[in-house]
Amino acid sequence: MIEQYTATLLAALGCFIAVVLTALRLPGTWMIVGGVAVAGWASNWESVAMSRVVVLTGLATGAELFEFFASVITARKAGGSRQAAWGGMIGGILGMIFLSLPFFIIGTFVGAILGCFLGAFVVEIVMNKRLAEGTKVGLFSALGFAIGTATKIGIALVMSGVVVWTFWSTSTVIIGN
Repeated sequence: MIEQYTATLLAALGCFIAVVLTALRLPGTWMIVGGVAVAGWASNWESVAMSRVVVLTGLATGAELFEFFASVITARKAGGSRQAAWGGMIGGILGMIFLSLPFFIIGTFVGAILGCFLGAFVVEIVMNKRLAEGTKVGLFSALGFAIGTATKIGIALVMSGVVVWTFWSTSTVIIGN
C-alpha cells in the first residue's frame, strides 16, 4: 500500500524527471500525463479524477502546439515568407534529428536552434535573395524555437504543481488496501 506522503514524494520525483526530459526535448509532459493516468487507473480513479487527466492532457497538447508553431510565428513576424517560416520549422526538426545522434543530450537543442536558423535563412535567401532579410528571419525563427521550448518547460512545471498538489491533497490510501 502506498500512503499519501510516499505517493506525493514519488509524484514529485517523477515530475522532476519529466521536467528535465522536457528541457532535453523529450516527451516529459506526456510522461506526466501517463503517470497520472496510471495512478488514477491503479486507484480505481479514487485518488486522481479523470477530469485531472483531461486537464493535464489539454495542457500537454497546448504546450506541444505552441512549441511546434512558435518558430513559424516569429519568423513571419520578422517579415519572412511563409515558405521561410516553414523552412525554419522543418530545419529545426531535421537539426534535432541529425545532431542528437552524435551529441545525444545537448545536440538535440543545439540542432533545433541551428536548424531553425538555417532552414529559415536558406529558404528566405532563395526566395528573396537578400542576405540581411534572411539573417533576420533565421534569427527570429531560432528565437521563436527558444521561446517555445521555454514555454513548454514552464507548462511542464505547472503540470507538475498540479500533480503534486493532487497527491498531497488526497487523504486516502493511493494504491492498495
